[in-house]
Amino acid sequence: MLKEYRTVRDVAGPLMMVEQVEQVTYGELVEIVVGEEVRRGRVLEANGTNALVQLFEGSAGIDITTARVRFLGHGLELGVSPQILGRVFDGLGRVRDNGPKIIPTARLDTNGTPINPYARDYPSEFIQTGISAIDGLNTLVRGQKLPIFSASGLPHAKIAAQIARQAKVLGTEEQFAVVFGAMGITFEEADFFISDFKRTGAIERAVLFINLADDPAIERIATPRTALTAAEYLAFELDMHVLVILTDMTNYAEALREISAARKEVPGRRGYPGYLYTDLATIYERAGRIKGKKGSITQIPILSMPEDDKTHPIPDLTGYITEGQVMLARELHRKGIYPPVDVLPSLSRLKDKGIGAGKTREDHADTMNQLYAAYARGKEAKELAVILGEAALSPDDKLFAKFADHFEDEYIRQGENEDRPIEYTLNLGWDLLSMLPDELLTRVRESFIQKYMPAKRRSGE
Repeated sequence: MLKEYRTVRDVAGPLMMVEQVEQVTYGELVEIVVGEEVRRGRVLEANGTNALVQLFEGSAGIDITTARVRFLGHGLELGVSPQILGRVFDGLGRVRDNGPKIIPTARLDTNGTPINPYARDYPSEFIQTGISAIDGLNTLVRGQKLPIFSASGLPHAKIAAQIARQAKVLGTEEQFAVVFGAMGITFEEADFFISDFKRTGAIERAVLFINLADDPAIERIATPRTALTAAEYLAFELDMHVLVILTDMTNYAEALREISAARKEVPGRRGYPGYLYTDLATIYERAGRIKGKKGSITQIPILSMPEDDKTHPIPDLTGYITEGQVMLARELHRKGIYPPVDVLPSLSRLKDKGIGAGKTREDHADTMNQLYAAYARGKEAKELAVILGEAALSPDDKLFAKFADHFEDEYIRQGENEDRPIEYTLNLGWDLLSMLPDELLTRVRESFIQKYMPAKRRSGE
């Protein structure tokens, strides 16, 4: 029988102070009985005989003179079994899709356990997303964490759904699953994701954790950890390749700031708590591969940059922890280009480990470098033409400017439901490079030009 306390001293926002408690630990789950209603929370701070409790369902209607508090002796746990695939849950792991309750084969602490750095295996296998701007130029590697930096009004939700539908590990027979964690999204966005997954059949290999904008802030903080706990079970117990998509990490950080302000903590940059870096790291570092384990966790966090500012604390700290970033550009979105991936500031630090012969194709690295170089020169030429006029451009500059237009319109632009194999993406790159004479192709080997260049060159059309 759990001991009940009637010693609530104060309630402020999502926080409750309980006095005269015994043997209470940080992270422990709490039940608060308010009349006939039972609410939940967790211990945020234990100091002697006092416990500071975060409330999951909010504090409205709590009478501190009659409320009864029970400490459950364990942290927030997620019940897992193979039946979680194809299901939709809330941020705390409770069934949200009106289906039957999960009968768990195990209950796992959502805080997880850090992966021993010595036990980590190096990411080295290509994951095909079907999106050329990612597969061809900012390649995703199994076990990597590669965030997408977006902004308000850009179609990151559509891109997230497309990656979730299309992602696969080539050349393996292992099962592939997607764990999707959404934080602080609207009902319409939640309906879009759930409907899209069901319409395309992707729901059969996916687990969705949905936290809505009107759900409590503490649930928003729990959502990515709940999702990653499910991913760790699928990857390291069921030997699956798991892709974890978390959107929107900005909403997560805002919830963290809200809780920090309620605790009257000293604020850091832009009012976010000083431990924001450490807190984000506890999420991002749960991606990876473990030696001796078949499964893996690859992570794509998505965040919308406030005021399109990549130096804002959330994208800034995320960039330090993760292995690169995929940047979305408002300029490309205005041109009607989907997905509006700005390939020049985008970066995948592990791409070289996941491409080449036996993984994608032998010419991948060369074509990637040449496409980057040609597109960058084309962009510079177009900017110069705006200032000095097109007449001031050299013949080569005009050719690169034309290349940049074709590159955006054919390589970056693709359909929302278009799933491009890596061979198609690589061949498309060669098709675009055929616009340029051989002497300008300084970053590809002559043997690859002879082998892969289309017979009919665009420059002669």
